[in-house]
Amino acid sequence: MYAVVVIKNALDNRRGEGFVDSAVKILIAVVIGALLLAGLYLLFNGTILPTLTQRIKEMFNYRG
Repeated sequence: MYAVVVIKNALDNRRGEGFVDSAVKILIAVVIGALLLAGLYLLFNGTILPTLTQRIKEMFNYRG
């Protein structure tokens, strides 16, 4: 009898939160995170690190 009640409650559930919805949310979060990390990588390697290296060399008057 308990199994019948559990099945009936599962079928009557109209929440709309299923495995597919959760998978889509996780996938969107992973894609946004990857884009954010790629943007930060490009920013640091293309802009910040070369400028920082140049300033350090100028600060110590390094000739290489």
